[in-house]
Amino acid sequence: MRTLLKSLIFAAAAMGFQVSIGQVVTTGSLIEELTDLRKLAEFPVPGYHSIQYSSYDRRTVSPDKPGWFANDDGFGGEPIPGFVEVLKVPDAKGIGEYLICDIKGPGAIVRLWTAQISGNLTVTLDQEKEPLYNGPAEPFFLHTYEALLKETPRKEWTGSINQNMACYYPIAFAKGCRMVWKGNVGDLHFYHVQLRLYEEGSRVKTFKLEDIKDCKAKLDHAAAILTEPFKYLDTVLFNAEYETIWLKPGEKKVVKSIKGSAGIKRIAAYVSAQNVDKALRQTVLDIRFDGSPSGQVQSPLGDFFGAAPGINPYESLPFTVLEDGRMVCRYFMPFKDSAQVFMENMGDQEVTVTAKIVTEPYTWKDGTSMHFRARWRVDHELLADPRQVKDIPYLMIRGKGRMVGAVCYLLNPTSVPSSAGNWWGEGDEKIFIDDNLKPSFIGTGSEDYYNYAWSDEELFDYGYCGQPRNDGPANRGFITNYRWHILDNIPFEKGFDFYMELYSHRPVEHFSYARMIYTYSMPGAHDDHLPVTRADVRQLEPPADWWPESAGAASNSIFYQVETLASKPQNIELVKDPMWSAKQMVLWKPQSKSETMTLLLPASKAGKFRINITVARTAGGGKMEIMLDSKPLNFNGSAVNDVSTKFRSVARNIASDNVELTEGMHVLTIKPAGDKPLPIGLDFIWMQSL
Repeated sequence: MRTLLKSLIFAAAAMGFQVSIGQVVTTGSLIEELTDLRKLAEFPVPGYHSIQYSSYDRRTVSPDKPGWFANDDGFGGEPIPGFVEVLKVPDAKGIGEYLICDIKGPGAIVRLWTAQISGNLTVTLDQEKEPLYNGPAEPFFLHTYEALLKETPRKEWTGSINQNMACYYPIAFAKGCRMVWKGNVGDLHFYHVQLRLYEEGSRVKTFKLEDIKDCKAKLDHAAAILTEPFKYLDTVLFNAEYETIWLKPGEKKVVKSIKGSAGIKRIAAYVSAQNVDKALRQTVLDIRFDGSPSGQVQSPLGDFFGAAPGINPYESLPFTVLEDGRMVCRYFMPFKDSAQVFMENMGDQEVTVTAKIVTEPYTWKDGTSMHFRARWRVDHELLADPRQVKDIPYLMIRGKGRMVGAVCYLLNPTSVPSSAGNWWGEGDEKIFIDDNLKPSFIGTGSEDYYNYAWSDEELFDYGYCGQPRNDGPANRGFITNYRWHILDNIPFEKGFDFYMELYSHRPVEHFSYARMIYTYSMPGAHDDHLPVTRADVRQLEPPADWWPESAGAASNSIFYQVETLASKPQNIELVKDPMWSAKQMVLWKPQSKSETMTLLLPASKAGKFRINITVARTAGGGKMEIMLDSKPLNFNGSAVNDVSTKFRSVARNIASDNVELTEGMHVLTIKPAGDKPLPIGLDFIWMQSL
């Protein structure tokens, strides 16, 4: 009956009749999709395909043409303006008008992103005479609904519906959407606009301003879930039974075997081993649905939960990792006849996995229901080089389904200590859908795809995006980025290919790039996945003995280990770890607020300098004040600097105000700040001549 009805619908459409497919798409229904993970497991009705408009470099045309890796994408002064069309050439003041998109037919805006965009934006729906919005571009891109209401950003929607530099306020339209930017292309104008384009005949109710008020309860509910998903979604785990598996080196076991039609709604796991970080990478999760001879899911266990290597606490909608090591997956995984969950120990130590696997009844729907897939892969010993940019394949899959997430896990063993010089992510995402030879998505930088910008080194986590690990200094060491495509999922009818350029600031040898794409697909789909090997999951370490390099934003610098500058050091512990320069950092443990640490700092010549300190932010770390030659000195614009972190230790740079120094020895004095003296971690100091 379903097939016959669909045939009649398309026959009627072919004869020119207006037809309606599926349920009505409204502002309210799209808001509900913000947190509806279960709905992702069935192919969308009404159907749609996804497209992204962005400020990408328009010289990016074809992989066999010059410009495929061109990188002028919004800074201003691009050889070709980063828009669909120039509507009005710039006037004497440099102000022109540019077309971002002009969609005909039903659809919805589902994601907006900007690092910074100047100028004015006009948004018109359904060819109406009056625009929905005409005002400054940046507020619309970051806080769409509040910009429409001419309000300041609402606290309850910031960090939830708005996430870092992206926002997910849906804007539906029945007949079309046109966006025009007016401004000076010499100014910053980075942007992404992702839309759903529904199939002809779909019933879509165009967004109205009053929808915001009418849907406030739904927005607040979605915002609460996106902010604290573990609190709102995981009571189902409290009474679930444990499965405990002991794995010897080389052993593979069935964790759970399920018969009948059902769906896995939660997987929670906890790993115990002598070296937990190593076990999380070398214990491989393998999930097989409906008799598949190989796992639709195959991934190192820690990587599957989105925050490897090791335990890196964060909270997102489909995944949460807690500080005690518990890891939770909320993606819904339906199956028709059976499911088997395996664990394999590819390491050399015994591992214990304690898991909770929660199922619920589900009736499989042929032609609609889809299997969950998570495909992990890695390339070790890469050369990251701006002179040899390369497309890194994440996944190539053939069949019907939708893409719902991506993660990258990097080891960036650069010796440059500054973001300008050690940044790895200039490269753009390129997403091909179905048989199209032109990408439907071309981005403006790896971090832009992951919803941040400016090579941000800080750790962050939101419902759909995050950076739960970044060792530093700047973007050195182990780095993890994730992005979940929920409202902005990407359906495909025939296939899906995802590439990310590896485009670094400077050449870096021994670069390791692991990544994973999460999809749902109809039975019969196939992809380019290769089984995970022991070589793939070998334990990675940063270079055993690295020393900072004077390059990039660290040019004209001389570097000193803190322990070599300390005069009569007291209460100092040298912490050994290859993440620190020369394999160690100083952990000073002052016993009173009056205690000070004195560093003798040489200036090889008279002149203007900036004093940079690479601090070790540690759990339980304190605050410090710094004086130079007995005078207070601000670092990062502040008299007090915090060297604490919530969980994992990280290296971060702090920079002083510019100072004039005479040739010879100077005294840097560090003293505790705050209510009580707490440990202060210091790695190295760099004197930068200006």
